[in-house]
Amino acid sequence: MKKIIYTLLFTIVAGVVSAQIKDPVSWTFEAKKKTADTYEVVLSANIQGKWHIYSQKTGKGGPIPTKVNFKANPLLNITGAVKEVGKVEKVYDEIFQTDVLYLSNKVQYIQTVKLKGKAKTNITGTIEYMVCDDAQCLPPAKKTFDIKLQ
Repeated sequence: MKKIIYTLLFTIVAGVVSAQIKDPVSWTFEAKKKTADTYEVVLSANIQGKWHIYSQKTGKGGPIPTKVNFKANPLLNITGAVKEVGKVEKVYDEIFQTDVLYLSNKVQYIQTVKLKGKAKTNITGTIEYMVCDDAQCLPPAKKTFDIKLQ
């Protein structure tokens, strides 16, 4: 009987603790075919409420900027830099004592990739970001993606 009570109590406590973890950013990942061998890889973030993530171009001394990392793939050429699409806001942050760039609501990170041949492959990697609101910041987060290119 004690085992059942302890198991039930542990399950309730674990449920309450996991319900308190905030994740105000939801991600979707896709590839859009542009030509026979060229794709745009699109990493889209929907950011809830007053939360925001920091731009890739946020300078040193400030919060952790968003960073997209692609795993090397011998079947692909990555062309140019990752484009950041969304409304960028620049504000002076008292905590970091520097100007910071951040994005709210919706943002997309777009990378052009080109296939080296006609083989089907995937592009994989991670996106690292930090999310904050007016009162708090959450620890930096990392999401992995694996997108089919066909």
